Amino acid sequence: MSQVTGSAEEEQVNTVSDDAAALDAAANGGSGTPTSGTPANGAAANGAAASGGPTTGGPATGGPTTGNPATGDPATGGRAPAEARTPGAAGAAEAGGGAGRLIGVGLGPGDPSLMTVRAVEAIAEADVVAYHSARHGRSIARSIAARHLRADHVEEALVYPVTTESTDHPGGYRGALEDFYAEASARLAAHLDAGRTVAVLAEGDPFFYGSYMHMHKRLAHRYPTEVVPGVTSVSAAAARLGTPLSEAEEALTVLPGTLPEEELTARLASSDAVAVMKLGRTFPKVRRALERSGRLAEARYVERATMEGERTGRVADVDPDSVPYFSVAVLPSKVGATARERGEDAPGEVVVVGTGPAGPLWLTPETRGALATADDVVGYTTYLDRVPRRDGQRRHGSDNRVEAERAEFALELARRGRRVAVVSGGDPGVFAMATAVLEAAEQDAYADVPVRVLPGVTAANAAAARVGAPLGHDYAVLSLSDRLKPWEVIAGRLRAAAAADLVLALYNPGSRSRTWQVGKAREVLLEHRAPDTPVVVARDVGGDGERIRTVPLAELDPDQVDMRTLLLIGSSQTRTFRGADGSARVWTPRRYPEV
Repeated sequence: MSQVTGSAEEEQVNTVSDDAAALDAAANGGSGTPTSGTPANGAAANGAAASGGPTTGGPATGGPTTGNPATGDPATGGRAPAEARTPGAAGAAEAGGGAGRLIGVGLGPGDPSLMTVRAVEAIAEADVVAYHSARHGRSIARSIAARHLRADHVEEALVYPVTTESTDHPGGYRGALEDFYAEASARLAAHLDAGRTVAVLAEGDPFFYGSYMHMHKRLAHRYPTEVVPGVTSVSAAAARLGTPLSEAEEALTVLPGTLPEEELTARLASSDAVAVMKLGRTFPKVRRALERSGRLAEARYVERATMEGERTGRVADVDPDSVPYFSVAVLPSKVGATARERGEDAPGEVVVVGTGPAGPLWLTPETRGALATADDVVGYTTYLDRVPRRDGQRRHGSDNRVEAERAEFALELARRGRRVAVVSGGDPGVFAMATAVLEAAEQDAYADVPVRVLPGVTAANAAAARVGAPLGHDYAVLSLSDRLKPWEVIAGRLRAAAAADLVLALYNPGSRSRTWQVGKAREVLLEHRAPDTPVVVARDVGGDGERIRTVPLAELDPDQVDMRTLLLIGSSQTRTFRGADGSARVWTPRRYPEV
């Protein structure tokens, strides 16, 4: 059985991955492997061998019923012909020769009864049956298909030269595998050139981390080829757990456990349903990543699904030393699940997240994870619209002028045990909701409510990236809104920053009720800056209405500025030029002239 339908890049060994031979190296069973290139000796593992070739015999004896699947006699149960299925060796000989046919056969997760009808037919049509194994000679793929092998099948055991051990090959582990693939594909090509049909067995699905793909890439462009899909270990694991993998708008992510721990953590945090493959020696790292991403409690464990020795349970309860390679960690669908099933027994909390300047493309993995696990999402309605909707999640939208009330509402929900995400545009700590939440959280009533703040891409950085690097030297960030501070304070800070020759990022420059601040700010800045100082006028960065212009400071038009606009005012050193696409490129040198 293959709980991981692995390729030759499986478990991590130094900086190179193990191959699918690790699957067979980890196996305790499997039938013996006949000498490469010779017929199997006598009966298959679970039935008598057929006495005839591909055109005779019955299912119990290894052949088709009475007809020939290759020719597709409908009266005798044969399969209708297709362009991808040409006659085998006998048919090729009768036709006067010609290239044979390559078939990659997916065998499913391990239980022979889960092989597809087409997989059984493909083996029956084959003259040569090839399968991978480690040097011990046992092949899991062969053991799955054993009852369908015949005495006249030529068997090609593709024995990996290395699995988890070291090698003295001059090209190292990777070089040893490349030589093996070249030699194995050459052996199969010899059969194909002789007009024989070659079936390469693969646990699970041939194209899902399967060893077969290495033969496919080397041979499929040279010979007629068919790939027979199989049931993957991920599907088998979900079936044995008895829980849906993904539902409705949930996305299913499949991760190899060989990824670096930081990468695993980030992807686990940002995904809906997840299956983590290739465990074994990677299990301790995968477990740490699950814990760091806050998803350990919901993670389920399946070992040797559909096979003898199957084991299921919670990842948190598994002894790391007991985990074989044939195991999968599953984070199933959350749709309709109870809090306990979702692993959400933790107390309530408030997480303040930044959505970036626009839609989902700007969300960080950490923010995606917090939004995915929240019971309630609270925020200004415009920002809530940037957040994907999830089944069972409550959304609480409000106006942009009730920040204090919104913060207390979120904290009250968390005090009742809810997990609350407060949504803020850009970065929540830059003129946004983090301050409002922490101001309210300072009250004694919320002393026991945990509050976390997750960063986001702030508008200044997003706008700067669109034009180049105007913030490449020292800069200051100011809000022109006089709702929470008097204009005199704003003007004084503008003069101080301009006198210090800092680049300025101006937030909240204007609105329908505030139309004069931009003009006043321009007057103040012109006291210290040249009229031709470049100004980046960036509106709705990342959104459908994105518009970015670069104008001289003296020509900055207040009527072209609103609440969705951010202004970047250059210093005396900021430069501009036309890029290859004709757009203005703006940058500020890292070095400043000596005084």
